[in-house]
Amino acid sequence: MALTLIEAAKLETGDAYRSGVIELYAGSSGVLMNLPFDDIAGNALKYNRESNLPGVGFRGVNEAYTPSTGILNPMTEALVIAGGDLDVDKFILDTMGMNQRSVQEGMKIRALSLAWTRKFIKGDTASDPREFDGLQTRVTGSQIVWAGTTSGGDALSLVKLDEAIDQTLNPTHLIMSKAMARRFSAAARLYTVGGYVQYAPDALGRRVMAYNDLPIITVDLDNEGNSILPFTEVTYNNGTATGGSIYIVSMTPDGLQGIQNGTIGVRDLGELQTAPVYRTRIEWYNGIAIYNGRAVTRLAGISNAPFVA
Repeated sequence: MALTLIEAAKLETGDAYRSGVIELYAGSSGVLMNLPFDDIAGNALKYNRESNLPGVGFRGVNEAYTPSTGILNPMTEALVIAGGDLDVDKFILDTMGMNQRSVQEGMKIRALSLAWTRKFIKGDTASDPREFDGLQTRVTGSQIVWAGTTSGGDALSLVKLDEAIDQTLNPTHLIMSKAMARRFSAAARLYTVGGYVQYAPDALGRRVMAYNDLPIITVDLDNEGNSILPFTEVTYNNGTATGGSIYIVSMTPDGLQGIQNGTIGVRDLGELQTAPVYRTRIEWYNGIAIYNGRAVTRLAGISNAPFVA
């Protein structure tokens, strides 16, 4: 059974340190907090993605049915290796205490979490074969719904958002930038525009916004301080790069899931022989899989303007 990282951390009863690392890793990213991960064997997952359902019909007496089968497309998702080494100088530890190592480790974990979140949205194996393809690369064709046809983008119509939600099979979450979420907050103050915005606690008890009962996951800056979902995407028909996107996702066993071989690994390598530093290595064999082509929809070409009904 697939578990979110927060749920997995609760099961790490024999290793409180690893449990803390997993929880910190997930707590630094709304995506990682909510995305379920399925443990797989080996270094890749092979599965069939449903494309077309088999045909059905009616028959008369003494007539035969026309045989028909569904179409399944074979897919392969390879695991990637995410992680990093953290070195803390022995001088710092001797003069300022061993807690400085924990502080630096926490910063490293948050950086890895934010870097992973960027790849979840913007990853592209054509640019770097060591990463996985993110949602922007994977979502194509009818699963892209445009906010409008204006070069430069269009103000988000909640009718268009509802259309994108309907286009998604069993939607569970909306993913957007904080700037986009602020537009929802403004719309919520106008009942005629955003009357379907609600608030509820997440897995860590924090208050989060929802639209039509779909929790909103916000992504902000990556580990280098760059916006992950800025209003700099190309708009309709290769228009100007002034648009933004909202992703409607189905984080379910038959939809969008993370995959991993084992949980996040943390190793204390001790003091190095080649340098007076203590090294900690964090590694995670992971990836993502979309089991149904309608599990993710991208609402694109949204301008940074107030929403309309």
